[in-house]
Amino acid sequence: MAAPLGLDSMIKLSIVTLSYNTKDLTIMCLNSLASQYKDELERKEMEIIVVDNNSSDGSTSQISNLKSQISNLTLIQSKKNLGFAKGCNLGAKNAKGKYILFLNSDTQVLDKGFLSMVEFLNKNPKVAILGGRLQNNDGSVQPSCGKFYTLFNLFIMLLGLERFGLLRSSPSKIQKVDWVSGACMMVKSGVFEKLQGFDEELFMYVEDMEICYRAKKLGLAAYFYPDVRLTHKSLGSSNRTFAIINIYKGILRFYSKHKTYPEYLIAKTLLVAKADILILVGSLTLNKDLRERYKKALS
Repeated sequence: MAAPLGLDSMIKLSIVTLSYNTKDLTIMCLNSLASQYKDELERKEMEIIVVDNNSSDGSTSQISNLKSQISNLTLIQSKKNLGFAKGCNLGAKNAKGKYILFLNSDTQVLDKGFLSMVEFLNKNPKVAILGGRLQNNDGSVQPSCGKFYTLFNLFIMLLGLERFGLLRSSPSKIQKVDWVSGACMMVKSGVFEKLQGFDEELFMYVEDMEICYRAKKLGLAAYFYPDVRLTHKSLGSSNRTFAIINIYKGILRFYSKHKTYPEYLIAKTLLVAKADILILVGSLTLNKDLRERYKKALS
């Protein structure tokens, strides 16, 4: 079992989670945190910050009610849906911890592994970003870290070969990786400030890879940490069409920001080619959803 975060009153870990019309999922996530970290929250060694992105499902009132039951819980209400990157940045601005953990609201915490992650970062000053292991409800492992989207890797991804573990994985040992999932990403607060947070041009998706890429350019390392038990409901706060549209936007933003113009053009050509093929397949198979999904991605 991990040692306590500390005996002083300093907040060591700030957990930032976003809420957007996921009332039940968010409540379950918060209750799981409170169950595992009751003592740390009461001692103010940890804090939980929920940023609500203008939910319309009664999330804010339900979360507000939990403040009487969960110690050191803060709710920040946004007047509009800021998206993942801006919402996380808003939460981080209000965080007081030495480390910040960005945790999806569609997760449930099953152990005290975040304490071990904090200790690992304490003992390894060269590691700036640490990603936790995610699993499905049935206990199977989700690929929770990956390789940067070079043109070759982007081609592999567009062929649908990621599912075979060529780009994404969930290692069984602690190891250095290119990037880790933003569903469970712990960052040193000073590093996050130095990086100026997530890229707010990315509404949702690709922002986790992008911030790890910027960290690497500064000589900072990202590591994967498997010794944590955490379930994650994929697409808990979005849908497939929304995901594809924003993944397309995110990849183009990544290439326009970090790669040469010829590389950007090649990446865009690959994205358009896949969309055109699937629009044709959708038309031939009378799959209207597929056709419209990729038409929207191109627009």
